[in-house]
Amino acid sequence: MGLPNEPVTLSVEQLDELNRKLATMRHDINNNLSLIVAAMELIRYKPQMTERMISTLGEQPKKIGDAIAKFSSEFEHAFGITKP
Repeated sequence: MGLPNEPVTLSVEQLDELNRKLATMRHDINNNLSLIVAAMELIRYKPQMTERMISTLGEQPKKIGDAIAKFSSEFEHAFGITKP
């Protein structure tokens, strides 16, 4: 990982934008986790929903990974972090 050689300074606006992006990532991940919990509850109480809910369960890890990757990229860009 390539870190900047100099201290990094963010403006208040840049910090606010990064904070909003962090809040969005948390919100999105919490929504994905809620869908996992809801799908598990439906499977537990309505086994006939298993096939349909397995699809929902299977989609969530990628969505969570994508949200983390997106924020990570924005974070690295804001702080001048490069990948080798």
